[in-house]
This record gives sequence, structure tokens and C-alpha cells, in this order.
Amino acid sequence: MTDGKNETITLEQLRDQIDALDAQLQLMLNQRAALAQQVAHVKKADGDSPVFYRPEREAQVLRKVKERNQGPLDAEVVARLFREVMSACLALEQKMRVAFLGPEGTFTHQAVLKHFGHGVDASPLNAIDEVFREVEAGAADYGIVPVENSTEGVVNHTLDSFMGSTLKVCGEVELRIHHHLMSGPNTRKEKITRVYSHQQTLAQCRKWLDANMPGVERVAVNSNAAAAKRLEGEWNAAAIAGEMSAELYGLEIIQRNIEDLPDNTTRFIIIGRQDTPASGYDKTSISVSGKNRPGLLYHVLEPFQSRGVNLTRLESRPSRTEKWNYVFFIDFEGHRDDVEVKRVLDDLKADDLDIRFLGSYPKAVL
Repeated sequence: MTDGKNETITLEQLRDQIDALDAQLQLMLNQRAALAQQVAHVKKADGDSPVFYRPEREAQVLRKVKERNQGPLDAEVVARLFREVMSACLALEQKMRVAFLGPEGTFTHQAVLKHFGHGVDASPLNAIDEVFREVEAGAADYGIVPVENSTEGVVNHTLDSFMGSTLKVCGEVELRIHHHLMSGPNTRKEKITRVYSHQQTLAQCRKWLDANMPGVERVAVNSNAAAAKRLEGEWNAAAIAGEMSAELYGLEIIQRNIEDLPDNTTRFIIIGRQDTPASGYDKTSISVSGKNRPGLLYHVLEPFQSRGVNLTRLESRPSRTEKWNYVFFIDFEGHRDDVEVKRVLDDLKADDLDIRFLGSYPKAVL
């Protein structure tokens, strides 16, 4: 190898340069960590209940990381590295507890690590409503739950949990979902008679299962991780789960990426107790209900069209207060403090519609 002056650079010299850069990186990482500690001292001095995690600030930092990246490392890779640095520094300010739909090894667990990094205490719970209750009670700082899948649609339990909750959406995570067929240590692969997985996962792999395992019983369980865990004591079963479950429970992946659609993606939301300031690229979630009348849905949607505000999701769920009445859950681009968003919300209220603000939050960066 030669440089611009046609001088040969030896492998030893290259390694010396890498070692020197490693030393600089380590020094700067600890300088950043020391500044994070100073931030914590300032926040504690300014109030009795300081907010350490700022979703809008982290989104802005990660966007800048991606924008200024010049390679050869991919911008997404560099942003993930910074995500972990920020996570470790935040843990020096205050280590957060994040509740998620468990058990360990689920895609929701992966979403926790993708969004918050490894510097948090991730606490698995058995049900979505338990995650809501844990955050509402203050036993967890934040929670992560699935809200929709690009193949199978909305997660109804998450929407229903908002009907009796005061929690706010303060972030989102989009996770590409890859499903793998795996066997346990005692599995006799030629004798598999049943396959375990979550109901949605079985639906997302329906075509592959029809073509490759037509006579095998499909057994729905609470989560993919629970399916993986069941293989420990069975010899005639397989499971469909993610790679994290295979690593966690010591399973062998027989066939990778058996999902029917290659772009299969699940969107998760972060729930907390505080409102989130604008980050510059935001979404807002609301629920809308009203008395049953002709053109109700038109009255709900018309303000968005007239104000030029883009909807990204619309779902309806039965109201818990009156038979045959429905609650509309709406996601749209923009922040609650944006002028046009304020006008849309004012229009809806003026039309005798009941509005519940569920949160404004940064669009997913990673």
C-alpha cells in the first residue's frame, strides 16, 4: 500500500495509526461521558423532578450523525454506534427502567435495544396492559409495545389500552422482522409434528408453512420467545422466532427468513408520562370520537385535507362507553405546536368531536 507520496506504508505502521486513533476515541468518549455527568448535576440543581431522557434531543443528534457521515461506514451503522454511546452516557446521568412486552428475546425486546441502547434496565412483562400499568405507576420510566405490522395490521390490545390511560406516546421504532424456523437440542428434525409461534408470526409465514410444512400442526403461543423456550423439553417440535431468541435459548436455525413478505416491518411505540417537545421531524397521535351521525368519518377527516396535514394511519376501535360507537385512532405528520396541526385540532373540537391527545414525538430515526 502507498500514500500520496508513493511511500510504502507497512502493516505495522497502519496498526500504529489505528492504535493512536483508538486512544483518541477513548479519550473523547470519556470526555463526553464527563459532560453528561455535568448535565445531570445541572438538571438536578434546576428542579426536583429533572427529565434526563429527551427523545427530541436524541433524535436531533442521531439525524445530524447520519447527515454528516461521509463513509466508508454506512450512516445507519454510525448512528447505531452513537446510539450506544448516548445510552452509556445517559446511564451515568440516570439509568432508566424500560418495560416491554416479554419474555426476553422477543422482537419488542429488540426494539428496546434499538431505540434505547444497552444502557437501560429492560424489564419483560407478560401483557401489553401490564406495560401500561407499570409506566403509569412509575415503576418503569418508559414502556415499549407493538402497535402495527406491515403485513398483519394493527395490534388492537395496544390501541385499547390507550382508552383508559393517561400515558403519552413519546417515540416510535420501526423494526424489520425476519422469522426463522429453529429446532431445539433434542429436536428430531425428521419427526417434527408441530411448530410453535405467536399467532401473528404464523400468519406472516403462512405461505411458507403451507408449501414446506403442510401437515405440521401450528400452535399459537403468547410470544415467539415463549415458542423458542418451549423447545427445550420437546423432541418433535420446532419454533418460529427471531435470531435473538435462537441465541438466548441455544437453538439451531433450520431455515432463515421464512416470512412471506421480505419487507415485513413492525412499528413499536414508546410510552411515557411526559409530553415531548418538537424535534423538527415529528408525528402526532390522537383519538377522536363523537355521536353516531351521517358523515361522521368525513367530519373527522375533512380538517386534515383542508389544512394539508398528511395522515399516516387511521384505525377504528369499538367505544367502551356506548354500543355501536367507535373511536378513531389517527397518526399524522407534524407536532402539536405546529400552526396547521393546531388548526386541525381546533377544527375537530369546533365540530363537536371529542379529541384525546396521545402524544407528539420524533419520527423513527433508526
